[in-house]
Amino acid sequence: MSPRSPAPEERGALLRQSRSLKMARSAHAYVRGNTVRFYEWLDAAAASALPQGPAVWICGDCHVGNLGPVANASGHVEIQIRDFDQTVIGNPAHDLIRLGLSLAMAVRSSDLPGVTTAVMIEQMMMGYCAAFEPDPEESAGERRPSAVHVALKAANERTWRHLADERLGGRSVRVPIGRRFWRITPQERDEIEAMCRTDAVLGLVTALSHRDDEAEVALLDAAYWKKGCSSLGKLRYAAVLDVGGRVTTGRDLCLIDIKEAVKAAAPRYKDADMPREYAQRVVAGARHLSPHLGERMAAARMLDRSVFVRELLPEDLKLEIEHISAAEARRTARYLAGVVGRAHARQLDAGTRTSWRSELLRGRRKVLDAPSWLWSSVVELVGNHEQGYLEHCRRHALDSERDIDAIRQEAA
Repeated sequence: MSPRSPAPEERGALLRQSRSLKMARSAHAYVRGNTVRFYEWLDAAAASALPQGPAVWICGDCHVGNLGPVANASGHVEIQIRDFDQTVIGNPAHDLIRLGLSLAMAVRSSDLPGVTTAVMIEQMMMGYCAAFEPDPEESAGERRPSAVHVALKAANERTWRHLADERLGGRSVRVPIGRRFWRITPQERDEIEAMCRTDAVLGLVTALSHRDDEAEVALLDAAYWKKGCSSLGKLRYAAVLDVGGRVTTGRDLCLIDIKEAVKAAAPRYKDADMPREYAQRVVAGARHLSPHLGERMAAARMLDRSVFVRELLPEDLKLEIEHISAAEARRTARYLAGVVGRAHARQLDAGTRTSWRSELLRGRRKVLDAPSWLWSSVVELVGNHEQGYLEHCRRHALDSERDIDAIRQEAA
């Protein structure tokens, strides 16, 4: 007998508890789940202290967990940005600072000395600036750090069966109701079914190179998906589709992720011309920053809310950097900053790339080749988030104690 699925009106409280628990597990997890605190710090910081970069689409939440192997519709895999909830046309320096904070917290979680963080920030800046050289795509020939090498190797070996094992508990055509997936209402299913008949979603799920553009698409199953930290509390669904009417395992089956899009916390440039619809903004940012993933996304509406839809492929993985050596920290920082740099650089002409690179290098330190604004920002943010993490853990412990006391009183 499967656990009871909460009613829609009950989901909010349960999701907030789950989010609180996830963020209490480590300072690194707290940083990943608390984009708002980052932008509160940014809003309080003196704007003049940061360089005003060219207007480009930025990730807006550029932490390590939001980068990883991503496949395009033809099956080619690259390391790219893989989350765009916060994407806006804004200052590329914000992505750089957010990545620096994430890497610094990973280093602290690995009990490495502070000098490792200093050298790592230097390497990060070198990797980022290399992306703005005359031919940024070819300047990417860096030695891959082990975390990246392992992730790419695993991605290229994965099949639908791996995806089904990981996401669906080994099932192929049904979503397992339980801890991660909750039953949906008849209205929610009807809305998902109607959305899957729209041209945008039909085009999305027939986009893989071996699929027939005219293939029949049928919804096999769907459930509410309790997933992620930043997305907890928003609409999130998983749906299994059959493309072609054969209901077989493999690439004829399609697992799609339906996620509510909301207003970004990341600040945009005032004159930026962006879509007003939240999901359209997310898809536009993805297509500029991560072409592999962007071509597999579509904007839609559901339950009178803006949502974006993406097909999940077996090759899509997040980078896991929990415990890392000093040497690997340096290589990883340089490589991932290069990935972010190329995502920014491909949006710019040659002259603007050169100008932005010169601006970045102008503020570098004499000893360590990293600008003072980047180093001081990361140092302030590490302290800010360490304090916030401890405060969060205390609140979480108090809330958990109240929940336990309430359960005990009810039982008595």
